Amino acid sequence: RLDGIPLALELAAARLRALSPAQLLDRLDDRFRLLTGGGRDALPRHQTLRTAIGWSHELCTPPERLLWARLTVFAGTFDLEAVEYVCSGGGLPDTEILDVLSELLAQSVIAREETAAGSRYRMLDTVRAYGAGWLEATGDAVRLRRRHRDWYLGLATWCELEWFSPRQREVAARMAVELPSLRAALEFCLTEPAEAHLGQYLAGSLWFCWVGCGRLAEGRRWLERSVALESGYERSRLKALWVLGYVAVLQGDSGPAGQTLRMCRERAERAADASALAYAEHRTGCLALVTDDLPRAETLLRSALARYAEIGELNSNVLMGRVELAMARAFQGDLPDAVRLCEDVRRVCEEHGERWARSYALYVLAYAACREGVPGRARELLTECLRNTHAFDDLLGSVLALELLALVTATEGDPAEAAVLQGAAARLWPSVGLPLFGSAHYNAPHAQCESAARGALGDARYEECVRRGGRLDREAAVSRVLGREGNRPPAAVPAPRGAARWNAVRTGGDCEAGQGR
Repeated sequence: RLDGIPLALELAAARLRALSPAQLLDRLDDRFRLLTGGGRDALPRHQTLRTAIGWSHELCTPPERLLWARLTVFAGTFDLEAVEYVCSGGGLPDTEILDVLSELLAQSVIAREETAAGSRYRMLDTVRAYGAGWLEATGDAVRLRRRHRDWYLGLATWCELEWFSPRQREVAARMAVELPSLRAALEFCLTEPAEAHLGQYLAGSLWFCWVGCGRLAEGRRWLERSVALESGYERSRLKALWVLGYVAVLQGDSGPAGQTLRMCRERAERAADASALAYAEHRTGCLALVTDDLPRAETLLRSALARYAEIGELNSNVLMGRVELAMARAFQGDLPDAVRLCEDVRRVCEEHGERWARSYALYVLAYAACREGVPGRARELLTECLRNTHAFDDLLGSVLALELLALVTATEGDPAEAAVLQGAAARLWPSVGLPLFGSAHYNAPHAQCESAARGALGDARYEECVRRGGRLDREAAVSRVLGREGNRPPAAVPAPRGAARWNAVRTGGDCEAGQGR
């Protein structure tokens, strides 16, 4: 047992009598030196934290000590399959891993926990730091980190493929628990000589994690670091480039996005990389869409989709290209074509068990329903869209749904609740990027909603409702929307159809309770 840990907390408290919190924080890198000391009546083995953990280490058998040291290459939690791959060999056969792991579990060197991704193991940071010292002493640390990187490179490759499948939710859950080790693998690639190309490949392969699971800002940091390195492997760098351009587009950072995508396209043409060329053209079309150059967006997106068809590419990115083309058509007023494109996307998604791109197709269908004067249908579509994007932690998809739901809510006669939803969306946008991409077309529903709600409520009450919404975190905002769906009375007055319905708003509502019907 690691019965020195409670004493370590006692020693830390003692140090606070001599050090300020800031000084204590500065010294945490060497926790063993920091926590030297203790009461005069402490047992000799408890005089330092290192000795306390070392005493537990001495009680371990040689295979247990070896596994302890090797497990320190993992960050966060880890599962048995990863341990068997990364830690086996060199005196520790894979057939013995489970038995040795069980002994470490019995001795509280590691702990087991249940997660959405199944049973996993965790090691306390202090225990990991002690074992890492032993790993460095063996001279085997770099080899183990490379094996660790190989495992997570394989995992990312598998997850990228499985993202376009019925296991999409499983992949998202797996990413959430594996992210600490994926970060460690990326850091190894980007700091170890001759590994840059694998870092570029890994950062690019995780596009679905950065985009689909709400980590745009983090993904951009890794991607920028990776493409800054000359790896000598053009294919890996091209993938990282188009993903970086994509992330920058979604953050509304059009200048760097355009520059990156132009570089990707030029290099793809020189390398005759048909796949990278299709992706670069696709994401340049996305950039044109969010910067309101609709004719150019349509031209580029259609060309990219043709390129995808030529190389036989079909995945979530391709389906998103069709959704984006539909959005371009909708913004240009061709709602029937937009609906046709998105109904086709929905059919393909259902055939493949894909739910993420399907959510964006639902958003466009809801936009069309709203414009056509069918708010009930728009709400139904947006509720399903929000439920799915929230399940993936997709911040962009969630905030877009909330923005359009606000307009639907105002149109249905509850301007107070619409203002609350606008406030909730405003709180989320800084975690995504530039609100509504800075696009006049994407902003139109927001502006329409604000104008209607202000007109119905007055400036002071509208602002108060927006502030109330701004106090809602994402979980509370989504729960507020989904919770209302089971308690909605029927609309009192049938709505007119067509463009006039887009402007029709009834007064009433209460920003506190959101019950204005």
